[in-house]
Amino acid sequence: MAATDWQPARLRAARALTPDIRLLEIEPATPGAPAPPGSHLGVAVMIGERPDTRSYSLLDSGADGLYRIAVKRLPDSRGGSAYMHGLEPGARLSISGPRNHFGLTPGRPGYLLVAGGIGITPLHAMALALHQAGARFRLLYAARTRRDLALADGLRARIGDRLETFTDDEGGRIDLAAAVADLAPGGEAYLCGPYGMMEAGRRAWAESGRPAQGLRFETFGTGGRHATEAFTVRIPRLSREIVVPRHQTMLEALEAAGIAMIHDCRRGECGLCTVKILDADGTVDHRDVFFSEAQKAANAQLCTCVSRVVGGGITIDTADRAG
Repeated sequence: MAATDWQPARLRAARALTPDIRLLEIEPATPGAPAPPGSHLGVAVMIGERPDTRSYSLLDSGADGLYRIAVKRLPDSRGGSAYMHGLEPGARLSISGPRNHFGLTPGRPGYLLVAGGIGITPLHAMALALHQAGARFRLLYAARTRRDLALADGLRARIGDRLETFTDDEGGRIDLAAAVADLAPGGEAYLCGPYGMMEAGRRAWAESGRPAQGLRFETFGTGGRHATEAFTVRIPRLSREIVVPRHQTMLEALEAAGIAMIHDCRRGECGLCTVKILDADGTVDHRDVFFSEAQKAANAQLCTCVSRVVGGGITIDTADRAG
């Protein structure tokens, strides 16, 4: 992101929604136009002594001049959520955006929104926009416990029975196949949640025979099929061997080692940060939504911003020809 995209802001208010989810209200020095639903805000953070950036989905349009985000402090955090939870009202921030890679298409005959856990954040803004527009939609919101449904009460007060909630501890489970079947022909589905939910949604959509372009994803890239662990990346052409610690993504570790990388979304969606896999002596845990299941099974490439390796290391080639 270019330096000109950044502007000063301050944390106007913060409050706990749950023990691990915090609502933050950020006031930019220069208010911009209302952000379309699905937009995210870039925030400069400090990970120890290292500056970095994190992206957080906006909960609404910010039409009143405030950007609202909800940040979950993750047990496997790379440091960004811990930093955001440590901020106090009045703190000075640098922000960029809003930007949107998850835009809501207007004018569809119906919409299905499916959220898992903190994946509610971009869909919160979509639900408010659809409600205001008088559109036909459903929002299915799942979490481990009722306490984890951090934004449910406020949403229900605004959108009523368009919101349906499900919790694991009460035996609730979203029937994705039925939800897709109930969607009007020509309708669209928007999903944001953990890896398992995203894959189940993709399968249900494909099995329904609906056009692929009608299904949209947003991923927060925090989970996969395997637990996060450190692994080693070897780049023979550059004679480099780099350790990726648990708290860093592969992309971050490569950048920190001075390897030139191309990237954009950092959420496993755009595919710009992909590298060629030459060999893997561990299991590649593909956590992106860019590659198809067949491409993931082929293990020819991986998205470095979210995907990892367990039980060993990986040998790759990168797009960096400068050495």
